[in-house]
Amino acid sequence: MTDKPRLLVVDDDEDLRTQMRWALADEFEVSLAGDREAALAAVREGRPAVVTLDLGLPPHPGGVEEGFAALEEIHSLDTGAKVIVVTGREDRAHALRSVDQGAYDYFVKPIDVDELKIVLRRALRLHALEAENRELRRRAEPGGFEGMLGASAKMQEVFAAIRKVATVDAPVLLCGESGTGKELAARAIHRLSARAAGSFVPINCGAIPETLLESELFGHEKGAFTGAHAQRRGRIETAHGGTLFLDEIGELPTELQVKLLRFLQDQNVERLGGRAPIAVNVRVITATNADLKRLLAEGRFREDLYYRIGVVTIALPPLRDREDDVVLVAEALLRSLAGEMGRRLGGFSKDAMLAMRAHGWPGNVRELENRVRRAAVMAESTRLTAADLELADLSPGGRRGLREMRAGLEKDAVRAALRRNRGNISQTAAELGISRPTLYGLLARFSIERR
Repeated sequence: MTDKPRLLVVDDDEDLRTQMRWALADEFEVSLAGDREAALAAVREGRPAVVTLDLGLPPHPGGVEEGFAALEEIHSLDTGAKVIVVTGREDRAHALRSVDQGAYDYFVKPIDVDELKIVLRRALRLHALEAENRELRRRAEPGGFEGMLGASAKMQEVFAAIRKVATVDAPVLLCGESGTGKELAARAIHRLSARAAGSFVPINCGAIPETLLESELFGHEKGAFTGAHAQRRGRIETAHGGTLFLDEIGELPTELQVKLLRFLQDQNVERLGGRAPIAVNVRVITATNADLKRLLAEGRFREDLYYRIGVVTIALPPLRDREDDVVLVAEALLRSLAGEMGRRLGGFSKDAMLAMRAHGWPGNVRELENRVRRAAVMAESTRLTAADLELADLSPGGRRGLREMRAGLEKDAVRAALRRNRGNISQTAAELGISRPTLYGLLARFSIERR
């Protein structure tokens, strides 16, 4: 691993890219990309602090729209990255347009390396200051811990466990319902560990097609399969010196479970189509919202892998079990959104707080964030109400009857169980302690779609 800041050079001229690498390698860890797709892949993997971007990129090197598309997508992937557009003297209008669309600065060809270094250093200083400010705001958040919020006893136990496991390199398994903050917990462990200067590389094992997952994890050599036009490092290699986060580990196919177990045992990977083992020093954190013990009993998850990844297990509690954390988290989200939207938002009304405390939150913090964000956009008043959050009004003037409240709770319980069991009717019915016909009746009654 290097302590140099990361710089990405995006230009379709291979000779110029090579010259830039040689000229800047003394101060930066330089990576290169010749088109928009390669640039976006480099941003995803390396998170460069600074990017130099030529607007004329293939497949239309004579135009600028491909470059502007790259600028927009780089910022969508990493809002903190400082992009410096490199342009010709005759393209001043394009340079000004790029600054208007979020570029940090522009630099006119032909490139003077000494002048470029001054611009890069200035961009790097601003990147570091912004990162420091974000860190200070995060640490100053009431009830906060490494980007996570919670004053309840259960969350304080989680924070204490994270502090302990961060100091050692033992594998950690994070368990909890969808939306409880498992990735935030994994990032907190990484930031507090001795590997904080290394990369944090996340991958969702359930979001990538099985046919592509092996290559995504372990990489491939050129010609390993149809479409493998170049050598590619996998996510495990990319995380060298840092932390690999495997989300939804229960979705990992059986044959890849074997390969992952082998890597965890000897810390070597072998790319698809390759023959030589590659040593990788990485910490592995896994997460699941599934019941791995049930998967073990069903033969869908290997017992030896389970004990290998679960040396330490941390359970993230659902939002409904976190006492008054729901209001704490909602208020923090609203403050953040007010700054992001440039809008004055004065908090929540009493009926909104009552409704938030009473709601079951089957989608946990993710659901809360979605409701607060939508309310912040749509609300007519600066103080958000239960109606703005699309929650039932439980205040004295708008309280529902017992039957309606029970129906709402039943609906939330069915939706949450169905989500946990990934739409499996038999497993959902068993968890709820009802028959399959009864479950089908509830799905129809509440208009719940099976997903």
